[in-house]
This record gives sequence, structure tokens and C-alpha cells, in this order.
Amino acid sequence: MVDADQTFVIVGGGLAGAKAAETLRAEGFTGRVILICDERDHPYERPPLSKSYLLGKKDRDGVLVHPPAWYASHDIELHLGQTVVTVDRATRTVRYGDDGTRVRYDKLLLATGAEPRRLDVPGTGLAGVHHLRRLAHAERFKGVLAALGRDNGHLVIAGAGWIGLEVAAAARTYGAEVTVVEPAPTPLHGVLGPELGAVFAELHRSHGVRFRFGVSLTEIVGQDGVVLAARTDDGEEHPAHDVLAAIGAAPRTALAEAAGLEIADRAHGGGIVVDERLRTSDPDIFAAGDAASFPHPLYGGRLRVEHWSNALHGGPAAARAMLGKEITYDDVPYFFTDQYDLGMEYSGWAPPGSYDQVVIRGDLGKREFIAFWLKDGRVLAGMNVNVWDVTADIQKLIRAGAAVDGEALADPHVPLQSLVP
Repeated sequence: MVDADQTFVIVGGGLAGAKAAETLRAEGFTGRVILICDERDHPYERPPLSKSYLLGKKDRDGVLVHPPAWYASHDIELHLGQTVVTVDRATRTVRYGDDGTRVRYDKLLLATGAEPRRLDVPGTGLAGVHHLRRLAHAERFKGVLAALGRDNGHLVIAGAGWIGLEVAAAARTYGAEVTVVEPAPTPLHGVLGPELGAVFAELHRSHGVRFRFGVSLTEIVGQDGVVLAARTDDGEEHPAHDVLAAIGAAPRTALAEAAGLEIADRAHGGGIVVDERLRTSDPDIFAAGDAASFPHPLYGGRLRVEHWSNALHGGPAAARAMLGKEITYDDVPYFFTDQYDLGMEYSGWAPPGSYDQVVIRGDLGKREFIAFWLKDGRVLAGMNVNVWDVTADIQKLIRAGAAVDGEALADPHVPLQSLVP
């Protein structure tokens, strides 16, 4: 039984942590809620950092999860710019801050997120080498892109994933010259496979982005501490005034590891191992968001999902589980992107090798279509591009787990709802 004398501590001030705190109060918890964030900014949403905020379409207040005054008004003890350094499971305490403040918890949520992977090549210490993960990064990088556009400067992006492509679109909007270096044969290869990755390659080429596929950065060349060029392993040298490392993110699991919690194998995405209720190997500690590796019944294994929807729904699910409610976290993975005039939503999980068929409904050439990834006739994932209000139906098809007629799936005149068993 949860009562007013209990203390719930949340480590991590991103979307998952902030929504968990909100849910605890919404569900009637009257005990202490302590939210500890190692950033100095109030909890904010990350998707705008590579899209609307980077383009100046949103200001700082526009990306916040809650207005700053919300935390005090809901009796949330918010500690900004404070890093949790240890979790002591024996005494159920966390230690944080420069002065080593200790606080005891009854339940603990680790929403520590992820951090950008670093380039391991000479020259990464030069001015002009960037990562984009935090609001402070985006604030600085917005000025960089404006300057590149004004001066016809060159940006080299290492990585053609979501962040790399969204930044490429923003950089071209500012007027910068852009080269994207990617070891895989297409953009987004690990998510969309070659069939749909080619659509994004053509989109960006039509806006002037240059791609170098099948190669990796080997060195960033500079003079007097600033970037001049980027070299790749095919012997080419690409002019660059700035370089963005967009080669993925790693779950922040050091705190959990030091506490002796179970960690998933990196080959399976890493992350803090949790059960269907988002409980770790310690029943009083939960994990959610980018850092959590959770079992998913639809896909027969563990997933670690680094996208907004997982944080938005995972934080509240963990909060309810902390309150003793019976929950099963099995949301269909969902993410979205906006690049130039292309808007996209993706539901499901279908990395290369997991599917045997791709079905297209609509017009690829006009970039108005829905793509479905199937295995043995069952829909594993669906992506709608410039087609709206279909996500719920796509997710119903995925959840149904039944074979679907491919011709009917491809026919835009057949309502998707009619294909759900």
C-alpha cells in the first residue's frame, strides 16, 4: 500500500522522468516526489532539437514538458544541474550533487536516457566538431547552421540516421552545403532497409545533399584548432567547416551497472533489463525511456526504443507500476520525422532480416504512400509518408498478428480497417 510517508525518487529529467512525476500526482500519490536532473534546463522534449527548435520555429519555452512553475505547484522537488553518483540498494538511498546529498527512496525510477556515441578518429577535439543531444547543443548548433548558410559553408554529417537526416534538412534550409557520410548502403538502413531507405536518399539529393555511402570517417583535418576537412576510408577528402557526429546513441547505464542491476547485452541494444512492468532486477527500482530494455510480446524478444513515444508512455507506465498497479508495457514502437515537405510516422519494429516482403500502398514517386513490412503475411511495421490519420489502423494490423492479403493491403481503395481481423 502506497501512503503519504513514502518517497519516490526519479533520476533523469527528460520526458520519461517528467511524465512519470506528473502521473504520480495524477494517480493520487501524496508522498514526496523528487526529480533529479543533471541538466540545468527544466525537463524538455528532444524531437524539436533537430527539427523545429533548430530551425527557429520553436523557442525554449516551446520545448518544455511543463512550465517551470508547474513543479512547485504540484509539490515536485526538482533538482536541476545535479548528478546522481551512486545508488545504494542496501540502504535504498541515492547520493547526488557536489556536496554528496543523500536521500532515501521507497521506489526509484531510472530514466537516465542515452548519450551520443563519439567518433573515434583523429581531430574530434577541434572546434567545429559537434554532437546534438541536449538543448544547449541545439542552441549552439542553431548559430552554427545560420553562419554556414550565410557564408556558403560546408557541413559534414557522420551518420544517415534520423538525427543526421533531420539536421541535413535543417542545414539545407539555412543554405549550408551538406555532405553525409554513412557506412551502410542507404540512409536509415537499420530501420527501414534498402527499399525505403532509397526514398530518403532521393528526397535529400533533390534538395542538394551529397551522400557518401559505404564509407566511414577516418580523420577530421584542421588548422589552428578549427576544422578544414573530413577524410573517409576511400581516400577522399571532403571540405568542411563543421562536422556533426550523428552515429547513434548509447543507453546511460553506468549508474545501474554500479548498483549491480542486470544490463542487457549490447548486441541486443543494451539497456537496463526490466520486466513487463518496467521493474529492474531489484523490485524497488524501475527503468523507463531510452535506457530501458523491455520484453515485447509482439516481437518475441527485448526492445530498447530511443524515441519520443517510448518516453511519453513509458514514464507514466513505470509510475503506475511504482504505485502497485498491474500494468503490462507493450506499446507498439512509434516514431515520426519531418524533413523538408515530408512528414512521416512509423509504427512497429522490422529491421533488415526480420521481414520477407515490403508492400506499398500509394505513390512512392509523389512521396504519398504507406509502406508495410511483412513476415509470412503478417504486418510487422508500417510507415505512412504524407498520409495521415492511419496510425491507429496500422497498429491494429500489427497487434492482430494475422496474415493479411498483400493485394488488398496495397490497394488504397480497400479500407485498412477492413483488413483487421
